[in-house]
Amino acid sequence: MKFSLSSRLILFFGMAVLFVSSCARNPVTGKKEVNFMSESREIALGKEADPQIVASYGLYQDEAIQKFIDAKGQEMAKISHRPTLPYEFKVLDSPVVNAFALPGGYVYFTRGILAHFNNEAEFAGVLGHEIGHITARHGAKQQRNAILGQIGLIGGIILSEKFRAFANEANTGLQLLMLRNSRAAESESDELGVLYSTQIGYDSHHMANFFGTLRRLQEESGQSLPTFMSTHPDPGNRFNDVHSLSDKAQEMMPDREYQTNRNEYLRLIDGLIVGEDPKQGFVEDGKFYHPELLFEFLVPANWRVNNTPNAVQMAPQDGKALMTMVLSPEKTLNAAAQRVVQENKLNVVENANRKINGLDAVVMIADQVTQGQNGQSNTIRIYSTLIKYGELIYIIHGMSTPEDFNRYFSTFQNTGRSFARLTDQSKINKKPDVLKIVTVPSNMTHAQAMQKFGMNAEQSKQLEILNGMESTTALKAGTLLKTLAKGK
Repeated sequence: MKFSLSSRLILFFGMAVLFVSSCARNPVTGKKEVNFMSESREIALGKEADPQIVASYGLYQDEAIQKFIDAKGQEMAKISHRPTLPYEFKVLDSPVVNAFALPGGYVYFTRGILAHFNNEAEFAGVLGHEIGHITARHGAKQQRNAILGQIGLIGGIILSEKFRAFANEANTGLQLLMLRNSRAAESESDELGVLYSTQIGYDSHHMANFFGTLRRLQEESGQSLPTFMSTHPDPGNRFNDVHSLSDKAQEMMPDREYQTNRNEYLRLIDGLIVGEDPKQGFVEDGKFYHPELLFEFLVPANWRVNNTPNAVQMAPQDGKALMTMVLSPEKTLNAAAQRVVQENKLNVVENANRKINGLDAVVMIADQVTQGQNGQSNTIRIYSTLIKYGELIYIIHGMSTPEDFNRYFSTFQNTGRSFARLTDQSKINKKPDVLKIVTVPSNMTHAQAMQKFGMNAEQSKQLEILNGMESTTALKAGTLLKTLAKGK
């Protein structure tokens, strides 16, 4: 479950765009450019947004990995064009393959992207790319052009303005303000990624190799580009460009040895969770299960599910409806219902007390009317099920336009009515998949290694991408390799 950045932060941006104007030298290019954001404002922006990002997604609880990310980040920051910023480097507990930066020095990696790196050099290239966004002031340029870029970290469900208007309880929370940059900015950050990673001793050719992994992820999913690539130049062009840039960067320091550190990196991520962590909730057999909070409910057939620490969101492929489950801060059902109505300015159509699988509940139908930018009013009809379970109150909202509401009414109703205690021990005790680093005992292909270490066909296909290899890739005895195992 997640919430987007506050209206207060958006107002901050608006004020910056409208009232602050100055010319400053770009620290990377040295050229003067119109700038609407001072360095102090950049720092304030990142500082304000960071706690919300951490609260929304959580930090990945691995001290060794967090220390590694911070140590390498601080080392690279010192040789960057803006070494005095208060940089912070963090790993978020998300399976999505992504890395992003906020103005002022905040850089984030997901555990999902860490699982797909195969050496320190790949990581260092992406680290330099993200630091490059900060040093080149791409966030400030974005504001100069009046672009309020919003990216969903999870990248699954994108809602219309009508649904975003239902801010407090139903806002997707995926719309975190991150750096959504132009292709020119991405290319500049690629150059800086090569420069910075080379300067701290890594072979930046491996940064180019990682673009191949991203392309394979795209092709495998059959969907749009991964979030990390969503506004980036074509990965094939980037592959060639980064190799060329790496050649030039290394020619400037010909006597230096450039590190890859494959084995060191693989040992670091041994045990890293891959994919969804079941303890945070998971979908299986048409239901959403939460082993720690011990509840379950039906997921509508063929709806996409987006699970975050602050909300569970579900939407059909046509995007004409949304369901979201959040927790209420209130202690009683009546107080929770009143809060929903008041905070979202709802006009209640129906309201009734119910029993759902032995639990006290309130079911409510209400309309939210908002004014659009064109002055016309927009109406969203919302079916809300509030359930008291233990000390917590869960709220499941189903929403659509009034025209589509009857079409989705039974889905909203059935999902709310399906909320129940989770008692199935096989779901409660479900373990995550984790990376297990193994040593290849003799010369063999990747496919033979997968068979030897007991990987099934689906796992083997996944591991080809995770290892950055093909089934026919020849491996030498002693090679370290990623496999999958069940966590503890």
